[in-house]
Amino acid sequence: MNIMTMDETKGAPPTATDPVVPEEALRLAEAFIFASADPVSPRRLAELLEARQFMPGGQDDLGAFVAAVLRGLEQRYATSGVRPVEVAGGWQFRTAPDLAPMLTRVLEKPRRLPRAVMETLAIIAYHQPCTRVEVEEIRGVSLGQTVLDTLIEAGLIAPRGRKEVPGRPVLWGTTPDFLRCFGLRALSDLPRREELLVEVPETASARAQEQAEIVFGTTAPAEVRPAGQAPSAPDEGDGAAVDAVSPPEPA
Repeated sequence: MNIMTMDETKGAPPTATDPVVPEEALRLAEAFIFASADPVSPRRLAELLEARQFMPGGQDDLGAFVAAVLRGLEQRYATSGVRPVEVAGGWQFRTAPDLAPMLTRVLEKPRRLPRAVMETLAIIAYHQPCTRVEVEEIRGVSLGQTVLDTLIEAGLIAPRGRKEVPGRPVLWGTTPDFLRCFGLRALSDLPRREELLVEVPETASARAQEQAEIVFGTTAPAEVRPAGQAPSAPDEGDGAAVDAVSPPEPA
């Protein structure tokens, strides 16, 4: 669908497939998204455009008009260094992806979260809302308060009520800042857990160990006996295994 501004449509009547977007509506939406610290939702943009009476006469569908304004902004910034991007249920200006490698040595990199913090965040993102005990059961280790404090201070998780079980533990879930931090429009944009499971390639040491067990047989566990008692004689199978690995006697 072609989006035409008011200047471009002078002398050409608009059609049903080409909604007319006034230039002032584009400029206002552009300024609103640029000035907002948080992503601007279509609802907030619609309220602003409706309050300023920027929707042309004859157009009754406010939602379709807002969508046309946003598409117009996308077209305007298609080749620019920044672009309006839909993230966390709203719109925000982001650097063009192709310019990111050129800025890695110019801008300071954000602080990286420790591995334990990232693992906890991933569990909460995929299993939310979940309790601290449930996170510990999935990770297999205890969850330190420092890990939770780091995620809370970063604004990536927040309480989501309490679970109706004895003790009523706090339920944790991700926040809109989590979506904005990882460039996600919604939690449904998270990769499926099946896509994250990969087969670990067999290492050379593992193949060597397997070959050694095939050639020489497995080593019998050490025998535990009381002090002073002589070791018991090996059975025929043990003797065969020992003979197989014993060095040859000199001629």
